[in-house]
Amino acid sequence: MKEDENTMLNVGVIGYGYWGPNLVRNFHENGLSRVLAVCDINKDRLNKAAQRYPSIRFATDYHELLRNSSIDAVLISTPVSTHFPIAMEALKAGKHVWIEKPITASSDEALRLIEEAERYKRVLMVDHTFVYTGAVRKIRELVASGELGDLFYYDSVRVNLGLFQHDVNVVWDLAVHDLSILAHLYDATPVAVSATGMCHVPGEAENIAYLTLFFNSTMIAHIHVNWLAPAKIRQTLIGGSRKMIVYNDLEPSEKIKVYDKGITATDSPENVYQILISYRTGDMYIPKLDGTEALKVGASHFIHCIESGEKPLTDGRAGLEVVRVLEAAMLSMSKRGEAVEL
Repeated sequence: MKEDENTMLNVGVIGYGYWGPNLVRNFHENGLSRVLAVCDINKDRLNKAAQRYPSIRFATDYHELLRNSSIDAVLISTPVSTHFPIAMEALKAGKHVWIEKPITASSDEALRLIEEAERYKRVLMVDHTFVYTGAVRKIRELVASGELGDLFYYDSVRVNLGLFQHDVNVVWDLAVHDLSILAHLYDATPVAVSATGMCHVPGEAENIAYLTLFFNSTMIAHIHVNWLAPAKIRQTLIGGSRKMIVYNDLEPSEKIKVYDKGITATDSPENVYQILISYRTGDMYIPKLDGTEALKVGASHFIHCIESGEKPLTDGRAGLEVVRVLEAAMLSMSKRGEAVEL
């Protein structure tokens, strides 16, 4: 796309709270698109935004953006419960749609959005931001190349003190990241999920949870999420038959460490009932990563998909699969960890 006002993608942003300012910055300053309008019900937020972006129009009613024929796509960064009705109206208005994670509050809603996007031939993309980070893209490259061998496990800890959400629990807030990363790295979908969790704030949703995902293989995934931890931890262990990875997202530069470590199990010729375990310890290396901001990469991908007609990496169906796991996790949690088939 040329850096020409007539060929730029015109977007509108609905919701200027926590994530909205990042969307406006990335879509307004990338040279491929421009933000024509921003909507938020909080006038104080709009006033602050207007000081930074005097050329952007601001509104408190998102319908103004949907009625604007100059806007090609809308970016939805509002509470999860509002994703479906706003996105549905946007698609019917002929807009391409970008939705903050998770795509909707239910799989039925997600499926209806997918069908609507296909009907109107519009791009529907979910903001699974971590899929577009240099770290996750590198891990995907290592997995796809076979360097790790067969994947054995994905073990993640994603905890911090706050930010408590009032419309979703910690699973719908933080576990979404790991579910979207896992789906991007591992081609097979889980067949069952077991989840436990607890709420420690009266009247609020669960603030700590543990999810275990099962597959039709020896692969297993475990996700620990917590809003009530004394320290912020973002660490994932990925084990393969050949090599293993430690992924620490809080590291400023050395986010990924690849270890040539593992085990080899062989039957003892002296005793058929005895299995010998030998340990392999090799080198560790730190791969170079693309440092481009994930949201910038995602924004460029969204624009490219609109221009080319290609399917986004994190399209509606990717969002749907994540929500299906979330729903099963909630059911399992209500049954104190009983495994729920997917």
